[in-house]
Amino acid sequence: MGFSCGIVGLPNVGKSTIFNALTRSSVPASNYPFCTIDPNVGVVPMPDPRLAKLAELVPTERVVPTVMEFLDIAGLVKGASQGEGLGNQFLNHIAQVEAIAHVVRCFEDAQVIHVSGAVDPQRDMETINTELALRDLGIVTGALQRLEKVAKSGDKKAAAAVEVLQQVLVPLDQARPARAVTRALPPAALEVVKPLNLLTTKPVLYVANVGEQDLAGTSASVAAIRKIAAAEGALLVLICGSIEAQIAALDSEEERREFMAAMSLTEPGLHRLIRAGYDLLDLITFFTVGPKEDRAWTISRGSTAPQAAGTIHSDFERGFIRAEVIGYADFLACGSESAAREQGKLRLEGKEYLVQDGDLMHFRFSV
Repeated sequence: MGFSCGIVGLPNVGKSTIFNALTRSSVPASNYPFCTIDPNVGVVPMPDPRLAKLAELVPTERVVPTVMEFLDIAGLVKGASQGEGLGNQFLNHIAQVEAIAHVVRCFEDAQVIHVSGAVDPQRDMETINTELALRDLGIVTGALQRLEKVAKSGDKKAAAAVEVLQQVLVPLDQARPARAVTRALPPAALEVVKPLNLLTTKPVLYVANVGEQDLAGTSASVAAIRKIAAAEGALLVLICGSIEAQIAALDSEEERREFMAAMSLTEPGLHRLIRAGYDLLDLITFFTVGPKEDRAWTISRGSTAPQAAGTIHSDFERGFIRAEVIGYADFLACGSESAAREQGKLRLEGKEYLVQDGDLMHFRFSV
């Protein structure tokens, strides 16, 4: 199962720099708009110290972390929803992802031009959010027109769908995201909206790309983003793209640790970004361990044991019998599966069991 997050923003806000650091790739980060045409895709391992600890306790041939896919999507500009700057193409790229990381420029640098002439996070955020809302407005308006014709013939299902889309239209008409309404819709109403794949129903986190002197996030620029994010109930991550690029360029883990210590950093800011993307999509991790492989697996929170089994192989879900489960803290305390079994910490769970973050699992199945 793959989970993807699109990195969006205006041109020259640091998207490609952050993407390159995330993936340690060499995507061009040139100083001109539309440097990125097709979205660059990077598969990024989830930083999870639990997996390293499990590998100490259960020696294995290989250790496999869970991953998240990041797409570096070209910079949007004002008028993108009307096709400006290849806008329609770029908006369609955003439609492919499940979540959005909206990078907002907070750093001042005379060497990196700003498409609007000056750094103004609030204006920049409004520009992007307006273009996303306008794109969705066109889609919802078209769907409404089609459904209203059907509803006039007495089709009750179409009439109910019209009512739902009329609610969704309200925030979009005001250039606000549709999720302002969809968050509160019941499941049946969400089924009406889901096929439209609206950009502004996707969960979003804001990434404040700050200068080296503003790592604490005390500037007026960060305050402006924080206020908007809080009003939306959105996550905010502070990152200094230039520092992350320097960390990523270092060859050894020891060099990276020394550099971060000199910058008073406990971890790369990108680790916070990856975890925030994970939280944004409401994902959790379960583990499988053994002599061949210690592995982390990603599932949506609220997944059942058979659904978790299905992420390993469809046969596991289809023929699910039961799961042997040890909580991560219990496994750590016991030190091994056999000790956990002896101490009564290994549980047998059935089809209704909701997997908890950190569970160690072994599936019994028959097909």
